[in-house]
Amino acid sequence: MIHTLSRETPVIVQGITGRMGRTHAGLMRAYGTNIVGGTSTRTDIKEAAGVPVFADCAEAVAATGAIASVFMAPPLETEAAVREALAAGIKLVVTVAEGVPLHDAIAIGRAVNQAGAFWVGASTPGLAIPGETKLGFLPDVCLRPGPLAIMTKSGTLSYEVGYRLAREGLGQSIWVGVGGDPVKGLRFADLLPMFFEDPRTEAIVLVGEVGGTEEEECAEAYARLGRRKPLHALIAGREAKEGVSMGHAGALVHGESGTLDSKKRRLEAAGARVYASLEDLVRGCVGG
Repeated sequence: MIHTLSRETPVIVQGITGRMGRTHAGLMRAYGTNIVGGTSTRTDIKEAAGVPVFADCAEAVAATGAIASVFMAPPLETEAAVREALAAGIKLVVTVAEGVPLHDAIAIGRAVNQAGAFWVGASTPGLAIPGETKLGFLPDVCLRPGPLAIMTKSGTLSYEVGYRLAREGLGQSIWVGVGGDPVKGLRFADLLPMFFEDPRTEAIVLVGEVGGTEEEECAEAYARLGRRKPLHALIAGREAKEGVSMGHAGALVHGESGTLDSKKRRLEAAGARVYASLEDLVRGCVGG
């Protein structure tokens, strides 16, 4: 479903009357996203960011036909919000909050799978089909239609990657921020089949980081699925000091697993091109 999103896809914003919800609902609409409504516990507000406000997802979906939702509210409310969206028939949920409790994230993942839906998050800047729609708060200046599928753990680093590539004339077919939490929705390996099937995507850019095993999992999937499109990778954290807490909640190194060397070795063995710097990545993508 992710790679078939378009400017026609009806989207609601859960928590639309909050400061973040109202602001980013307006920015998403300005980009072209088909925001058809929002939900709020505020019974005194009937409109926000130019769209109607409903009491819950069931009411919003019944009135608008929405199939996707962006949740803009605190982490402790995320599980209940996702369950409400799934019960209403929403098939794609994007949750941007950082700090969703681990057990809540596990429960969300189980509920999403049982509903046959997709979850992007937590702790994600969102996703976009440049020139069509964006769900979240990706900066417009980084988005340009083109042949590259970007998947990333880091928001800010990927903004710089997208901006520099766009400046060189290389835009994106799709952009997905998987988030930096240890338990999440879609992971790098889950996205590969979608990118391989997408006719607009000619190559894939992975923006990873030290810690966790997601890049190693992606390398295994890339080799298993046949390396059908070029994979360019940049792993952040070369200067990260051992034993120092920093970065995302999922950036944990366990023995030899999750290190920069482990990720680089596994990705290169699978056939990916791994770059030492952002500048090298841009040059490598531009050069094909």
